[in-house]
Amino acid sequence: MLAFTNADEKKSPTIVGAGCKLKGNIDTDHTVQIHGIVHGNIVAETLIIGRGGKVIGDITANTLFLHGSLNGDANVKIANVFSNATMTGTLYYKTLNITGNTGLECKLEKRKESKK
Repeated sequence: MLAFTNADEKKSPTIVGAGCKLKGNIDTDHTVQIHGIVHGNIVAETLIIGRGGKVIGDITANTLFLHGSLNGDANVKIANVFSNATMTGTLYYKTLNITGNTGLECKLEKRKESKK
């Protein structure tokens, strides 16, 4: 079995594996990988929703890699949406990268830079 812990930062990713169903929220300051199904909200530094992964809830992350399905709103700095990805809800983003044909049926809203 591989260990994914970064020895310098003492952080390891949170992984919801294929075939796993989780009901509840995830709140972390590091990477979350979803390959199963999550019914709940997710807050993470980086969120990866794999091709078989599905999130039913809202997400907040610095970076999103969407290969699977998201049913809810997403508030992210960088959104990377790949072919076969599906999403409903509203995608709030600063940078949006779309690769291939996607099943986006969501509202897209570019976040405005805050003035300080």
